[in-house]
Amino acid sequence: MRSFLSTVSALLIVLVAALTPLSALAVWVDQEIGDTDNYVATMEPLASDPRVQNAVAVRISDEVRKRTDAGPFQEDVQSLVREAVLSFAGTAAFKGVWNTVNRAAHTAVEDALAEGGDSAVSIDLAPVTQRVKQQLSDEGVPFVDQIPVEHTRITILESGKLGTVRDVFHVLGIVGLWLPVATALIAAAGVLLAVRRVRALVGLGLALAGGAVLLGVAVAVWRGVCLDDLPPDVDRPAAGAVYDALTATLRTTAWWVLAAGLALALAAWLVDRRRTRVARAARVT
Repeated sequence: MRSFLSTVSALLIVLVAALTPLSALAVWVDQEIGDTDNYVATMEPLASDPRVQNAVAVRISDEVRKRTDAGPFQEDVQSLVREAVLSFAGTAAFKGVWNTVNRAAHTAVEDALAEGGDSAVSIDLAPVTQRVKQQLSDEGVPFVDQIPVEHTRITILESGKLGTVRDVFHVLGIVGLWLPVATALIAAAGVLLAVRRVRALVGLGLALAGGAVLLGVAVAVWRGVCLDDLPPDVDRPAAGAVYDALTATLRTTAWWVLAAGLALALAAWLVDRRRTRVARAARVT
C-alpha cells in the first residue's frame, strides 16, 4: 500500500510539472488575450516604442507613395508624411489613437485564435493617417488631398498559419481559470498521498521549477516561429516588440514560479535534512 501511494504521489507531482505552463497560459488567455481592456493596456506602452513608431511611419508613407501622384515631388511628399507621422507619434494624442485602433483590433485577434480563417489580423492605421493628413493640410503641404486614409494597415498576426496553436488556445479558453485550480488540487493531493511528505514537497518544488522552465522555453521558441512566419513586408523589429509586450506576463510568471519552486524545494530539503539528523542522533543516544 505504501509503495502504491508513493507511486501515485510521484505521478501527480510529475503531472504538476506539465500542467504548470498550461495553467499559466490558461490564465493569460483568459485575463489578457480574452479581456479587451487588459489587451489594450498591454499594447499601450508600444505607442512609445521607437520600433513601432517607425513601422507605422514607414507603412503610412509607403502607402502614400503607392496611392498618390505628386510627379517630381513624390519622394518629398513621402518624406514629409513619414516625418509628420514620427512627429505625431511622440504626442499624447497618438497614444489615444493607438489605444483606439488596438481596441478595434482585439476582436479580430480573438476570432483568429478561436475560430480560424486564412486572413491576416491587422491594425487599421486610418485614424493615424487622418490626423497626419489634417496636420499637413493645416501646414499647406501640396498634394495632401491625395493622401489615402483607408486601407493602411499593419499585420500583427497571420491567422492562417496558427494550426495547432489555435486548437491549444481554444481549449485553454474553455478551461480558463479552472486549470490552475485543478493543478493546485493535484499538487496538494500529490503531497498528501506521499508517505514522506517533506520529500514530496521537494519534488513538488522541482516540478514547479521545471514547469516554469518549460513555459519560458516555449515563449522563446514560439517567438522565433511567429516572426519567421510573417510576410516579408512586415517590419520584424516592430513585430518582435508586439510579441514581447503580449508575452511579458508569461515571462514574468515563469521567473516567479521558478523562484517559488526552487525556494520550496530548498526549504523542504533543509527541513528533511534536519529531521534526518535529529532522528540519527536520537538512535545514537
